[in-house]
Amino acid sequence: MQPQPTPSSVAFRLAGITLGLIMIVNVIISGIFGQTPTRADTNSVPTIGGCPLFPPNNIWNYDISKLPVHYNSAHFIKSIGLRGHLHADFGAGLYNGGPIGIPYIVVPGKQKLVPVHFDYAADESDPGPYPIPTGAPIEGGIRSNGDRHVIVVNSGTCKLYEMFAAYPQSNGSWKAGSGAVWNLNSNSLRPKYWTSADAAGLPILPGLVRYNEVAAGAIKHALRFTVNRTQRAFLWPALHYASSDTDPNLPPMGLRLRLKANVDISSFSRQNRVILMALKHFGMIVADNGSSWYISGAPDNHWNNNDLDKLSKIAGSNFEVVDESSLRVRADSGQTQGHPVFPTPTPKPTLTQTFTPSPTILSTNPTQPAQAVNREGNYSGNGDAAGERWILMLLLFTVGGMAVLVLVAFMVLRQRLSPRR
Repeated sequence: MQPQPTPSSVAFRLAGITLGLIMIVNVIISGIFGQTPTRADTNSVPTIGGCPLFPPNNIWNYDISKLPVHYNSAHFIKSIGLRGHLHADFGAGLYNGGPIGIPYIVVPGKQKLVPVHFDYAADESDPGPYPIPTGAPIEGGIRSNGDRHVIVVNSGTCKLYEMFAAYPQSNGSWKAGSGAVWNLNSNSLRPKYWTSADAAGLPILPGLVRYNEVAAGAIKHALRFTVNRTQRAFLWPALHYASSDTDPNLPPMGLRLRLKANVDISSFSRQNRVILMALKHFGMIVADNGSSWYISGAPDNHWNNNDLDKLSKIAGSNFEVVDESSLRVRADSGQTQGHPVFPTPTPKPTLTQTFTPSPTILSTNPTQPAQAVNREGNYSGNGDAAGERWILMLLLFTVGGMAVLVLVAFMVLRQRLSPRR
């Protein structure tokens, strides 16, 4: 006769199988996700010259589509202009001899440093020298009498240099009204009440609409825009104002707006839908005094100017102001409380839409995709949902296995303590 298995032998076999399964699942999950749970690929931020445009948890890179509406939104929008219209302050070609938009240039790490003298904001400017090459592009062109911004990214140090009212000198140095230097791997802001090359005390470059992003299908950062009248106040992350008007219904510097979610953008071209989608998800920040509803961008010979003009179909009444005060970690930092991972829809391509390059444009905007690295330390975000589900599965499987082992031990103990017949 074949020996019949005893309850204790069955229990031991079951325990062995359970332990084996627990070990196998642990090994598989550890192999896939590493020793510790990792985030999904959410650290991808806008890059220029291989440098991130600030860390992924920076306020510029925060999706505000779920933030609450500011309590004074209606009055702010009314003061900017309900009947005003969105305008792209950038494009292809030349206007009055200069590029249309705010140009920038990327230089290597060994770019020669040159002296910079600041005329009227020296006490609020970062002193030189700056790595500005001869012939660096100037907003409006060399003969411009406008803002004359000069923007330089050092790809070796990942530092951003910006100047306002910049004029090259015959000896290779520069004169400017004000200037600021930014570490693109840092969330640090400027000292309170300090200006920058912008009236709000903020950097300009991260708020520009850039063609390469539009061509890729998504803009994943806030945009910069101007308004005609501002308040003698600023909101985080801005640190400077440029007004004497104390009307509380005027927009302060740093105010953030977004395009309302219910605004239908399906009739726009792919080029414009990418821009409008960014305004729904990342919004735009009041950064300077100027023409109301003008969003800033970099000149590029691929822009379709006629198509950009159609953005004027978006009225001021289509916007709302958001309250982002809950995101602030510190007043001197652009870091946010967590980093939401909302998918930014990519507009579907339109077969009839093409980009018409202009035959005349002088713009030096070399860009290079790269993975951003927050060199300040580990990013403290909300965690990756997929990783958390795997952790939960592992936990449940382990607890279940332990429960089986306890049951097996109970069965064995009960068998041994029961009287034999």
